[in-house]
Amino acid sequence: MPPPARIRHLVPDDRRPQRGVLDTSVVIDLDKLDASQLPIQVAVSAITMAELAAGPHATTDPAERGRRQDRLQRAEAAFDPLPFDGDAARAYGRIIASVGAVGRKAPGARAVDLLIAAAALAAGLPLYTRNGEDFKAIEDLVDIIVV
Repeated sequence: MPPPARIRHLVPDDRRPQRGVLDTSVVIDLDKLDASQLPIQVAVSAITMAELAAGPHATTDPAERGRRQDRLQRAEAAFDPLPFDGDAARAYGRIIASVGAVGRKAPGARAVDLLIAAAALAAGLPLYTRNGEDFKAIEDLVDIIVV
């Protein structure tokens, strides 16, 4: 379990799960989501922060670049990301084995999503996503919650 300093609080509500990891798709849509769909304490992976840091450089549209830069800066201010450490690396091995065991293709473009799932698995937390299909075949390892 990660130290409490790595988890940031949202609006408390006894009906919501206590803790969870947000994948990049949720962080991108955070301002569009009802907070009651998310856990009370949220965390993000360092992998999500890397994706957000790459975002402004992945577009040539100045307005979109500005939006992505703003999103990155807000996330940097709000989160102390979960590290991708040795435990997460071992969890990633388990996830890849699970994906292969059900005959799904090697991760390829999905590798980043599975790295984020590995960070959630290593932390013992559910993963909140907007893209449930990206996490098929690992539901036995990580609690995947689609919002």
